[in-house]
Amino acid sequence: MKALEDVVMLDLTHMLSGPYGAMILTDLGAKSIKIEPPGKGEGTRALQAKDPRNSLHGMGSYYLTLNRGKKSVCIDLKKEEGLKLFYQMVKKADIVFNNFSAGVPEKLKIDYKTLSKINSRIITCSVTGFGETGPYNKRPSFDMVAQATGGGMSITGTRETSQFRAGIPIGDLGGGIFGAIGILAALHQRTLTNRGQHVDVAMLDGQISMLNYMATMYFLSGENPYGIGNSHFVHVPYNVFETQTLSVVLAIITDNFYESLADLLNDDFLKQEKYKTQPGRFVDKQKIEECVQNHFKNQPAEFWLEKLEAARIPHAPVNDFEHALKDPQVLSRKMVVDIPHVDGGSFKAPGNPVKLDDHSDTWESPPKLGEHTDEILKGFLGKTDEEISNLRQNKIIN
Repeated sequence: MKALEDVVMLDLTHMLSGPYGAMILTDLGAKSIKIEPPGKGEGTRALQAKDPRNSLHGMGSYYLTLNRGKKSVCIDLKKEEGLKLFYQMVKKADIVFNNFSAGVPEKLKIDYKTLSKINSRIITCSVTGFGETGPYNKRPSFDMVAQATGGGMSITGTRETSQFRAGIPIGDLGGGIFGAIGILAALHQRTLTNRGQHVDVAMLDGQISMLNYMATMYFLSGENPYGIGNSHFVHVPYNVFETQTLSVVLAIITDNFYESLADLLNDDFLKQEKYKTQPGRFVDKQKIEECVQNHFKNQPAEFWLEKLEAARIPHAPVNDFEHALKDPQVLSRKMVVDIPHVDGGSFKAPGNPVKLDDHSDTWESPPKLGEHTDEILKGFLGKTDEEISNLRQNKIIN
């Protein structure tokens, strides 16, 4: 059983933010019908498609990862007959998910106001850079634009080297995550009201939300925070420490953890009475972290990881992708999965992070362009072979 197996989603998304949100819902079992323009299809199909290191059977890593388990139907929504066909699908669907620029759904006549007249229970979601209201709503936006506008880039790095974007595209991914959350909330509310609604998600709003308590600190103090690298503005020691091999992270956030660390290192400097509580440690933050670093540099990471684990001190190796994706904890949680490809073979990708007791993860190939057009038109809409042939002849589908 899958959690969302009775939910039908029409996926009009492209690139990253929208497809990621739709992928989350697909992984949870939604029947995802990917509506693509005839010809070239959705934009991510071309990304890395011809890169032999990052593609499989003509599908690049972007497309492979984001579109597992979806079904592809090619419909020309710019033609009246294609739009009519899409409306027939809307009548039987639960969700229409897009990440077109603000105003485009209205132009294409696929906005909530239009679709709700066809199906009052339909839930639509638009993920855009700045949302559908406000002075910036028509501005184009991609991941780094959202990160920059949202303030997070100003504290990434150090005071001297700040203004770095996050290594993973949290602007895009955050938009997709909040889009999926909004859709799930709307699905639940529909059980109470029997009505659908529109979900308006801005990538910028997601970035502001993720400022979280740091935004509140700014409002209370009036002081702009600045980048402090890998350290913490309260806790000590909280940083990355070099060893003879890998770097190791310590995250000492309580006095008990600090006491355990001081005992482990058996250093009289660290055991001073004034360092037994956080305020005293913070005053001498640099001295404490230099002392810890002097210990760590004398042994390989494996030595320290074993000692820290035994003492139950919060720690971690700074993993590169190779180490992260073969970490025993990651593998035990099935966060690396094998996904079959329709043309043979398989590829590995991150799994589903949402673990539900009564949900079973299964993995299906990302679709070829228009692979399921006939299947969906017959099985979902009840079209005859003759009707499908006429639609194809008129270049409404392919």
